[in-house]
Amino acid sequence: MGSKAVRQTYASAGVDIDVAARAKELIGKQARTTHGPEVLSGVGFFGGLFELKGYRQPVLVSSADGVGTKLKIAAALGKHDTIGIDLVNHCVNDILTCGAEPLFFLDYIGMGKLVPAQVEDIARGLAQACREVGCALIGGETAEMPGLYAGKDYDLVGFIVGVVEKEKLTTGKAIQAGDTILGLPSSGLHTNGYSLVRRIFNAEQFQQHYEELGRTLGEELLTPHRCYYKELKPRLPQIKGLAHITGGGLIDNVPRVLPPDLAAKINRRMWTVPPIFQLIQKRGNVDEMEMYRVFNMGIGMVLIGSPENAAKLRQALPEAITIGEVVTQGGEDRVIID
Repeated sequence: MGSKAVRQTYASAGVDIDVAARAKELIGKQARTTHGPEVLSGVGFFGGLFELKGYRQPVLVSSADGVGTKLKIAAALGKHDTIGIDLVNHCVNDILTCGAEPLFFLDYIGMGKLVPAQVEDIARGLAQACREVGCALIGGETAEMPGLYAGKDYDLVGFIVGVVEKEKLTTGKAIQAGDTILGLPSSGLHTNGYSLVRRIFNAEQFQQHYEELGRTLGEELLTPHRCYYKELKPRLPQIKGLAHITGGGLIDNVPRVLPPDLAAKINRRMWTVPPIFQLIQKRGNVDEMEMYRVFNMGIGMVLIGSPENAAKLRQALPEAITIGEVVTQGGEDRVIID
């Protein structure tokens, strides 16, 4: 007699549709806290509907990004309620560099095995950050893919759409030699450099208390990415260019807003590099210029304006530091760190 064939199901392949439905229900609960009258469809429809009002010449500004291997730190510590904040704030800062205000946000969460409570923690952070900047969490995708993600691994990606009047776009085109470069402090690593950090420190060290940090390394590393939208929105008319200091640090990000014949001269003695970066450099024996290329080194957003407007910005933004000036291009380097 032949053996009886085993009846196969999606659940036996590692995908539980009922768990996925529960996870989406929890995300929807959080997302609804961000909705205003402009949102015409709830989470769960095939497409998110958002009614755009009040603009004469609207320019839509979009961006997509992820949290990177900061997720590994969150998984190692079993703490997932701040990762969503990281993602939203990173994306909001990106479109802010164009002068845009955020309209709506979508997320992608991919896991080997969906854990509804973990998904809810992530969604809570997403919704909190969206509410703080008046952005609607309008939809996304939650995927259970056991063949792709192993163990505690998961991925988190965000997509944002914002808007700005065409005449108010911030592009950096008006920047000229002699303009002042200001920096706003970061809250830590933000969402970059974690692969190097994980090479220098092991999971056990994330739990250790470091005197120079005043807390555990893990707590320091999971500090949420700072959002600059609320404080900078009223100041945009005084700003010629904005650079969000993410992967590539000051060296790679500042040139993105500079006209081709100009460079940025940065005086690194104008601010104190936070202890976390000093710890990483010391423990990993990392070259200083490598640190400036990988990490933000304590400067999360760069503002460029005329000397007159820079003085007004410093008055309005107590944390703003003059860190350099725009100079005529004198060689290959677009950023000179002195």
